[in-house]
Amino acid sequence: MQKILVTGAVGFIGFHLSKLLCKQGFEVVGIDNINDYYDTALKQGRLDILLEIEQFRFVKMDVTDDVAINTLFMEEGFDYVVHLAAQAGVRYSIENPKAYIDSNIVGFINVLEACRHYPVKHLLYASSSSVYGGNQKTPFSTEDSVDHPVSLYAATKKSNELMAHTYSHLYNIPTTGLRFFTVYGPWGRPDMAYFLFAKAIVNGEAIKVFNQGKMERDFTYVDDIVEGISKLLEHPPHKNKKWSETDGKVSESFAPYKIYNIGNNQPVKLEYFIKVIENALGTKAEKVYMDMQPGDVYKTFADVSDLSETIGFKPQTTIEEGINNFVQWFKEFYKIQ
Repeated sequence: MQKILVTGAVGFIGFHLSKLLCKQGFEVVGIDNINDYYDTALKQGRLDILLEIEQFRFVKMDVTDDVAINTLFMEEGFDYVVHLAAQAGVRYSIENPKAYIDSNIVGFINVLEACRHYPVKHLLYASSSSVYGGNQKTPFSTEDSVDHPVSLYAATKKSNELMAHTYSHLYNIPTTGLRFFTVYGPWGRPDMAYFLFAKAIVNGEAIKVFNQGKMERDFTYVDDIVEGISKLLEHPPHKNKKWSETDGKVSESFAPYKIYNIGNNQPVKLEYFIKVIENALGTKAEKVYMDMQPGDVYKTFADVSDLSETIGFKPQTTIEEGINNFVQWFKEFYKIQ
């Protein structure tokens, strides 16, 4: 049985991924610091489910603790690492920038160093569609320049890609960066728009609709995200000895390094997204229209041709199906009639 470390295992994506990997027959060691960025009861609920799975073990640990991380790698001997632990959220990065440097930069270098000293077959890590920043050409391709971030969160994710490339080159660590596009679904993060909308609507409160509802997002259902990750595990990147900066792909390298988008490839207008939530809940929302927020972008749209070419898969869950699944879970979890 192969052993996988999932960092941020009690987080939204980490929880769903850990369940899937265990189902596929892997031994999963999950770590998380269970911080209070959002309701810890939600995190505990996820953990309670994971602890019922025989192949799953949990260790409470912060990725910023380099001694603890190194000791864990030394004792466990991981075959694979999926690094999802990070301080999430674009808007919060404006309020509390240091949290992003600690978790997203310091935490990642600790994981890279551990992979250097205790080699693994493949390190996959979470990047984000936010790295595309001010880019206006769509769909966003992994061959596009991503040098104009509009939030510190995005800057830390771009930094992760650069750090990974360096370690791939220096220490021959196969690394794959995954640019996730607006992930949603059951057990999701309560700071995300769809969760905030659902909560406000059932409580009879107004929802804030930024940029007058004209923004578009490539909403991607969480099951599609974790299926993509699991399929990529067995596809570590290889050195491209013929690569050059003039005719090589930006997403590949002379190092064993690769970047993929994982998105639904079908942007949805925010106004329509809200309508789908209203239909699923059977209640109309009271809307307060507002201007764009600092750090936000107008549109996200993933080009997933590389992903499809490598693993024969691309996300396909419709927004209607995904939101209905979320609302069903939401009502059960919060005991809403």
